[in-house]
Amino acid sequence: MSFSVVIPARYASTRLPGKPLADIAGKPMIQHVYDRASESGASRIVVATDDERIRAACADFGAEVVMTSPDHASGTDRLEEVARTLGFAEDHCIVNVQGDEPLLPAALIDQVAANLVQHPDASIATLCEAILEPDALFNPNVVKVVFDHRGMAHYFSRAPIPWARDEWSAGAVPDRLPTSIGYYRHIGIYGYRVKLLQDFVTWAPAPIEVTESLEQLRALFNGARIHVSQACQQPPAGVDTEADLERVRRLFAKDL
Repeated sequence: MSFSVVIPARYASTRLPGKPLADIAGKPMIQHVYDRASESGASRIVVATDDERIRAACADFGAEVVMTSPDHASGTDRLEEVARTLGFAEDHCIVNVQGDEPLLPAALIDQVAANLVQHPDASIATLCEAILEPDALFNPNVVKVVFDHRGMAHYFSRAPIPWARDEWSAGAVPDRLPTSIGYYRHIGIYGYRVKLLQDFVTWAPAPIEVTESLEQLRALFNGARIHVSQACQQPPAGVDTEADLERVRRLFAKDL
């Protein structure tokens, strides 16, 4: 199995500007993400950025960097530019690892890549984990996914899906979840075939994508298949805020 990891890293961030360069245990966060990717079976690891400061920091620890356009509307567009720049074949697999995931287990990277290889009818592979608490199911910031017996995604939503019509009153948050069906949170790590990336950038945003603000719905809308598997390890939370950054710093400090 041969695959590459691409790590998109933007300097601009509404909640935490410059976070790829935030210091964690004496290293910039992007270096910790690169280190996690290096523990996977990836044959090539590339940082994709539009910022010279991030490029320079990556050069200091020996990472390969591709400078990309600052005008991309999404991370998927950025990945397609990397694949095009590096001349990746249409059937090559790229795993997208976000630049704010310094604790991401390498096993999850390998799992996504393996699942894509093992399901040739899928253009994208991703992961999920069980939802056990009603508060998480009804939280619009927690993206839910429904898939079939083969793991092929039917839909992603910010709404609680599937809806237990006979057990829940409309608008009421239940005290417990039905035991007759599983509920799953989508984990935002993706494996892509390069051909999907080439097609994706030609598709207009889909109505369901715009409504839910979920980019993966563009792929489903256009007939692409997404394989979903339960994560082999529980993924730690990424870094979105200053509080998240301090939490991660404390975790690294414990290991020193």
